Amino acid sequence: MLVLGIETSCDDTAAAVVEDGGIVRSSVVSSQDSIHGRYGGIVPELASRRHIEAIIPVVEEALTAAGAGLKDIDGIAVTQGPGLVGSILVGLTFAKAVSLVTGIPFTGVNHIAAHPIAAFLKDTGNDAPSPCFPFVSLIASGGHTALLLIKDFNVYEVLGQTRDDAAGEAFDKVAKLLGLGYPGGTVIDALSKTGDPKSFPFTRPYIAKGSLDFSFSGIKTAAMNHVKTGVEKDDLNGFAASFQEAVVDVLVTKALWAVDASGAKDLVVAGGVACNSRLRERLIDAVDGAHIRLFIPHPRYCSDNAAMIAALGYAQLKKGSYGNLTMNAVPSATFRRGVFCE
Repeated sequence: MLVLGIETSCDDTAAAVVEDGGIVRSSVVSSQDSIHGRYGGIVPELASRRHIEAIIPVVEEALTAAGAGLKDIDGIAVTQGPGLVGSILVGLTFAKAVSLVTGIPFTGVNHIAAHPIAAFLKDTGNDAPSPCFPFVSLIASGGHTALLLIKDFNVYEVLGQTRDDAAGEAFDKVAKLLGLGYPGGTVIDALSKTGDPKSFPFTRPYIAKGSLDFSFSGIKTAAMNHVKTGVEKDDLNGFAASFQEAVVDVLVTKALWAVDASGAKDLVVAGGVACNSRLRERLIDAVDGAHIRLFIPHPRYCSDNAAMIAALGYAQLKKGSYGNLTMNAVPSATFRRGVFCE
């Protein structure tokens, strides 16, 4: 079964063809970093306009790379939220139009619920193991930071989430304060490799012992106050390393708390921040000897991509969960507490 995935939740236009919910036949991502870099962040109107220009070429490229045409596609999976409404509507409307014309069934996918499913993706010939349900997933990106207990495909319990800013947003905003450009996470990660993480004091925002919620607004403010007092050029690497270490400390600590509280044996870490080399390093060290299986997808499947959308869409289509061609509403970006099943 071949599923065409389409992802336009934010600033990347992506399309992928995935076979049987796991084998990636193609995955194409068109980045908008050069467009938004001059503004130090994403401009929603510019993002949606670029999606309109890019979506047809990106989908055609994904089909060509997979050696398939629309006649070979058994289902279409598209992001229906959360994200930037203008961006989401481009992909959602395109998918509905293709479905209406061709008769190929489509399903709308929750972008956040799809991130952990990236752990099931395999390039051709890759027989790496997959996580077992139920498992805990830490999702850390520019727009979201959350801990979920994944009980099945699209059946999950929200264990904790950010009360204000996401971890990725904190990276981007601090990079902007330092004049490092956008996206900031990659630059801070690179600078940190030669910096001393003890150079600057940053309080770890744990909120409370055992709490699985996150808060990164305070650490962002602390960084701004440090910058106001003057960060010398010689201290820039140390400042980046100190800030990064504080964020990573919180993410790793709370992920382990969640695994312990849930009784799960597997931990999946996904989202754009999961590309951070220090986070990956700390997680690998943390689970060593802790009887926890750690799964971190390849960086190309951690940041926004359509392969994860196609993988979760495959599971939904197999269950007969089809999209409504007349539905115009975009689901809310807010998680609800308790068990959620789409």
